[in-house]
Amino acid sequence: MLHIEVPEREFFDEGTQEFKTTKSITLQLEHSLVSLSKWESKWCKPFLGKDAKTAVETIDYIRCMTITQRVPVETYAALPEEVYGKIDAYINAPMTATWFNDKQHGPPSREIITSEVIYYQMIAQNIPMECQKWHLNRLLTLIRVCSIKNQPLNKKGGNKRETLNSRNALNQARRNQLNTKG
Repeated sequence: MLHIEVPEREFFDEGTQEFKTTKSITLQLEHSLVSLSKWESKWCKPFLGKDAKTAVETIDYIRCMTITQRVPVETYAALPEEVYGKIDAYINAPMTATWFNDKQHGPPSREIITSEVIYYQMIAQNIPMECQKWHLNRLLTLIRVCSIKNQPLNKKGGNKRETLNSRNALNQARRNQLNTKG
């Protein structure tokens, strides 16, 4: 969770053509699947896509990340510029000690990842729904770990010779049991 101190600030509201003052407030932000889902349901496009977000979309994602109750709308319009760097660093942080040796075979996947795809992956991997509130990068890492651990040994880079020897021994035992030559 990220805590952001937003100081009292005066700003000009273009819509009403008047100056307004926001009160100081501490925002609690959580970059999670829940936040992602809220944002995608409003904007009807993938958050994790390659397209850049507009300023309005970025501010709205910060609003979707906000756990603090009853935050005035003006607070988001009055966010200091340095806050965006902190939020961006928080969103991009791995939030885990797990890392992967990314030796990919072939081109990277072109699958578009949306909140529904992530929910499907959670269900397919039997990941509890409580994890939807985890930091999104940590959840995606868990999904990837589960996917790797659930693959057959030879598909996750295990020793092919051991796999072949094991299969050969199993086949030989079956031939002996059934008194056949193959």
